[in-house]
Amino acid sequence: MAPGAAAVGYGPQAQMNVHLKGRDLLTLQNYTADELKYLLWMAADLKQRIKCKGEYLPLMQGKSLAMIFEKRSTRTRLSAETGFAQLGGHPAFLTTQDIHLGTNESLTDTARVLSSMTNAILARVYKHNDLHLMTKQATIPIINGLSDLHHPLQILADYLTLQGFEPDLKITKITEQLSSEYGTKLLLTTDPLEAADGANVLVTDTWISMGQEEEKKERLKAFQGYQITMQTAKSAASNWTFLHCLPRKPEEVDDEVFYSPRSLVFQEAENRKWTIMAVMVSLLTDYSPQLQKTTF
Repeated sequence: MAPGAAAVGYGPQAQMNVHLKGRDLLTLQNYTADELKYLLWMAADLKQRIKCKGEYLPLMQGKSLAMIFEKRSTRTRLSAETGFAQLGGHPAFLTTQDIHLGTNESLTDTARVLSSMTNAILARVYKHNDLHLMTKQATIPIINGLSDLHHPLQILADYLTLQGFEPDLKITKITEQLSSEYGTKLLLTTDPLEAADGANVLVTDTWISMGQEEEKKERLKAFQGYQITMQTAKSAASNWTFLHCLPRKPEEVDDEVFYSPRSLVFQEAENRKWTIMAVMVSLLTDYSPQLQKTTF
């Protein structure tokens, strides 16, 4: 046993009837509220045991992770790569320059090959449908590291952090249904001050994502007036906080807000690691959280 290591014992059975082992994670829409709460509980447990208590939990020992990245990445790559290794596993970072993905070999064939050599695939792709194609042939979990439609790992990190243009009509409809189902308040507006009114959390995102560079001028013009500033925050609740998935540009949020004590962007970035580790542990092992269940 390595110096400072702790024997890995499986915690008491979770007080939730949740079984995620072997599942894919393409979008959070495929997970129930209890399953999402379980993942957050798992993330909090791993963060407490590994970071705060200094325990060594080789839950991924003997396992390997294929990391396919068609796009650049800082937080998702480092979170997955260091997190999987910290749990005793072996991550393999693969770009389109390293493997035959979609060039000399089909996505489905790649998925079959990787299934025979690794225990899970985390993929950052341009087209969400590519993830669906991979799930058809893969016999191991497929995890979405970002697609053109969804970024489930980012949303999980946002949720964990909050514990301590015209909308797409399909997304709006789904959001309205979920809002009604869970009793939350939903306001759709093009007025940033109205949106911030009484809000506990102010969130913005990059205005120009990877692959949208040609639309820069058009997007900067369309988003004029949407920069988050202290003036925006004056409309928010007295205990407001700020989130941004990063990387950030000054036109999206000014320095005064971004570097203020109310900004949780760097805690949010770190929590990407713990939520990704929670997903890996939940999909690949029978480990249950030992930390007392938190209310999310």
